This record gives sequence, C-alpha cells and structure tokens, in this order.
Amino acid sequence: MGVVILLVMAAGVAAMLTRKLPTAFALVLLAVVIAFLSGAPLTGENSVLDTVLQEGAPALAATMVAIILGSWLGKLLDETGIAGTLVRKIVEFGGDRPTVVALGVLAVSALVGTVTGSAPAAMLAGIIGIPAMVAVGVPKVTAAGTVLMGIAVGVPFELPVWQFFSTALDLPVDTVRGFMVKLFPFALVAAVAYVVIENRRRGTEHAWSLGSVSARPAPRRERLGDAPWYALLAPVVPLVLALGLDVAIIPSMLAGVLYALVTTTRPGEMNKRLLRTLYGGFEVAAPPLALFVAIGILLAAVKLPGAVDALEPLMKAVSPQNPVLFVLVFTLLVPLCLYRGPLNVFGLGAGIAGVLIATGIYPAVAVLGMATSYNQVFGVADPTSTQTVWAAQYAGVGPQQVMVRTLPYVWLVALGGLCVTAAQYL
Repeated sequence: MGVVILLVMAAGVAAMLTRKLPTAFALVLLAVVIAFLSGAPLTGENSVLDTVLQEGAPALAATMVAIILGSWLGKLLDETGIAGTLVRKIVEFGGDRPTVVALGVLAVSALVGTVTGSAPAAMLAGIIGIPAMVAVGVPKVTAAGTVLMGIAVGVPFELPVWQFFSTALDLPVDTVRGFMVKLFPFALVAAVAYVVIENRRRGTEHAWSLGSVSARPAPRRERLGDAPWYALLAPVVPLVLALGLDVAIIPSMLAGVLYALVTTTRPGEMNKRLLRTLYGGFEVAAPPLALFVAIGILLAAVKLPGAVDALEPLMKAVSPQNPVLFVLVFTLLVPLCLYRGPLNVFGLGAGIAGVLIATGIYPAVAVLGMATSYNQVFGVADPTSTQTVWAAQYAGVGPQQVMVRTLPYVWLVALGGLCVTAAQYL
C-alpha cells in the first residue's frame, strides 16, 4: 500500500506541475485519497471527515493569523510610503553607482522580507527599486534577482514563517527561530555575492534601452512623499520584540501594525486607514491562507496510523542516515523543490516532512533544517512562485532567466543549511 500512496503523490505532483489542478485543491484531493488508501473510516477516530478534514483544516490557524497580520503590516508600509521612502533614500545615497544602489535595494528587500513574503514583499521593494537599479545600469535580470535575493535574506526572520514551521513540524518557536538564525549568514553572503559578482560579470545596460521599465508611471506612494524618519523603523519593531525581547509572534506583529499607523497617520484618519489596510491585507493573504488550509489537511492525512505504517518501511529504505550522505543526497535533490515539486515545503513537501517525522526516520529538528534550506531556494529561484514571476515580469524578463541566474547562489545556501543540520542533529 505504501507504493500506491507514493504513486498517488507522484500523480499529485504531475497535476500541480502541469497546472491541471491548483496547488491547494491538489493537496486536499491527495489528502483524501491517502486517507482512504491508509484504511481510514469515513467518520470517527482517525477518519477522513473528522480527523483529516475537520481537524486538519484549522491545524495551521496560528500561522494563518500571522500571515494576515504580516499582510496587514505590508499594506501599511505600502500606503503610508514607508517602503517607498526606504528605497528612495537608499537610491539617493547610492547615486549613479550600480553596485551600491543594488546593495541598497538588497538591504531594503531584506527588511521588507522580515515582514511579509511572496509577491507583496517583491512589490514593496521592487516597484521603486527595480526601475532605480535599471536607471543606473543594473541589467534587468540582475535587478529582479537582487530583490528576490534580498527577500530571501529576510526570510529567516519572517515571523509568519517561524509560526508555520513551528505548527507544521510540532516544534517550539524557539527551536525554529534558533535554526533560522543560523541560515541567515548563508543567505546574506550568497545575496551580497550575487549582487557583486553579477554586476561585475554582466556590466551595465543603458536605461534608455529598457522602455518596459522606464515608461512606468510613478507609483502612488512615490507621489505621497517621504514618511517620517522614525516611521521607517516599523519593519524592525516586530523583529526586535520577537527576537530581542522574546515576545510572542502575533503580539509582535500587532505592535508593528500599530507603530506604522501611529507614526504616519493623523488621529482622525486612523480608523479609516486601519480598516482599509486590513481589508487590503485580507486580499493579499487569501492565496496563502487557502494553501495553509490545504497543507494542514495533508499533514493530518499523512500522520494517520495507516499511512505511517504503510510508508515507514519505504521511507526508511531510501532515506540516508549517514550525515555525509544526508548532505550529498538532499543537496542533489534541491531542484525537486522547484516548479511546485515534491520537496516544495509549501506543497507536497509538507506532507513528506510530516511522513519523515511521523515515521521517526529523522528527528523533527533535522526535518526543519532540510525544509527551511529548501525554502531558501524556492523563494528565489522557483519560476512558478508569485514573487519570482512578479519581479521578472516587472523587470521585463522571463522567470526562467531569473532562475538560471540565481539558482547557483541559493543552491549554496541550501548546502550550508544541510551541513548545519547534519552536523548538529544527525
């Protein structure tokens, strides 16, 4: 039966790769089929309806709340001009030096990446940052990749991501935070290397040859003017509270929302702005919320006793236990997290992670190391991820071009994360 379940998973991957089914729908369908194949009854204990669907759907509720708050704060950074001001100040400082301007946009992208991920983060940093880089001669592909690499630098400090891995892998937030912090140096070095090396290798391109970028009108937040200097600290507030003062994730995110509001908004306008940005945040958060409902359902299915018993011997047979082999094998498998592949943690990879933990093949913290290392690759180089598609299209290039240019750098980040995992947890 374990072989049949694996074949069903493979069929699910094929359906997602060929866009026959949206990822969230495919994961729910997979979960139901896996539950029936593992012998789960329709209702009752360890059942399809009561355990997989009813209990699985809200399993990642804390992550969903954190996603909503991150999206809310992202909308505030957008509407109040905080993100735009950060980018413009960096560009003014960099002048006409392409590498300096790109490094500045990289820093802002990293800061934004600690607040929210996916396309909203790329937009916050890229709407002004990409045209600014192109205007001083940064090649279009390099400009798009710079924003994405910067977001990846911020991901180890993105509080909703901490909450997701904590809930999905049943680990304390402190444990997740501890490993994510260890990923940060690898992401930072790779991102800086990308900017410096790619700018030197590719040279400069003249801005007037890039009509698709330069012809865009000034965004709304640029016309609003600069936000006050003290408001620019808004993206840092949740991070300081959660990382420095050990405040819980949701209160930390709420504090960031309130700080951004109070430092930029007149008292008489606060209510309207709060509601407007909250509703806008829900629109931004809707796709990941649907995905997290589906991931919760899939995790519930693969943890059923029947599924664990069926998959355990197969997974043990193919999972390397030697630390060196662990690093070698899972480094070579990095491309499987691209194109919504089987190791994409925001897809079927979450189910595989659940199987590895439920069967006891690896300790949960080792699975955390593997999943977060792959996440650093997916968030930058996957041509199907929303942030990669947006950044590439906004710069006027193809997502595959960005993947080819950035993949070697984030592959090394994954290698670093896997080495730390093997050294500490295996």
